Amino acid sequence: MRAVALGGGRGLHVTLSALRLITDDVTAVVTVADDGGSSGRLRRELGLLPPGDLRKALTALAGAGGPWPAVFEHRFGGTGALAGHAVGNLLLAGLLEVVGDPVRALAEAAALMGVTGRVLPMSTDPLDIEAEVTGLEEDPDTVRRIRGQVAVATTPGRVRRIRLHNANRKTEPPVACPEAVAAVLDADVVLLGPGSWFTSVLPHLLVPELHEALVRTAAARVVVLNLVPQPGETAGFSPERHLDVLCEHAPRLRVDAVIADADSVSTPDRLRRAASVLGADMWLDPVAAPARPDRHDPAALAACLRRAIASVRAR
Repeated sequence: MRAVALGGGRGLHVTLSALRLITDDVTAVVTVADDGGSSGRLRRELGLLPPGDLRKALTALAGAGGPWPAVFEHRFGGTGALAGHAVGNLLLAGLLEVVGDPVRALAEAAALMGVTGRVLPMSTDPLDIEAEVTGLEEDPDTVRRIRGQVAVATTPGRVRRIRLHNANRKTEPPVACPEAVAAVLDADVVLLGPGSWFTSVLPHLLVPELHEALVRTAAARVVVLNLVPQPGETAGFSPERHLDVLCEHAPRLRVDAVIADADSVSTPDRLRRAASVLGADMWLDPVAAPARPDRHDPAALAACLRRAIASVRAR
């Protein structure tokens, strides 16, 4: 089964970990709009793709043996120029500069780490996120535009809508990585979420060629919902509100299955109605980690995915 997971950060990591329990043919399509921390520093100083989310996807797909996953995730301490940088970020930055082509650079890193599967950027250009936000002024309905992944993720206001901009060619729309588009079109199953909804999940729907591929693909399309609202981005969001926002950003997108944690959904009927607007069946399963109710358990998520995918194929 050819599986493609779209996202970034910790959410994509758990999706990839679950998919590895189902199939060896996994492709990660990763957001490239991060402008904070080590990734933001390397992006500003070198003009490269932010490597952090790409690094996390590589470690999620890496084999258990050997030191490389731990080395990639190791961060330097101290107070010098290297403080806070992850080793994997620096190695990817070096590969991007030497090799030039991000797809080839990621393939080289994957070979080094013994990755089963493939990691691709959603665009080969770094992107900027711009959000329309209310609740930042005395008038709660006043809309302000804020720019940057960190600013959007941490805003005390309410995010209404996001847009993507090409950071290198500001007058042009974002351009999808061709290999990412091909992977979505050739997939048997495509997953969106979980993750930071406005800065890791929805951006994939705002790259025109990638959006069109998600609309056209014959793959089973599965949305995995977050377990809890995220402070800043989705504070106060119900599970069904996440789907409403997805629909607002991609009204042509149809979905086959929506997976949510049984203990995180207080109004199942509302979520079922929101899923049906997208054409999806709802799957409520205990997919949260027992000791961490804010994190998915990869094994439980994999079991639910197997059932959901089998149901879609049997239609």
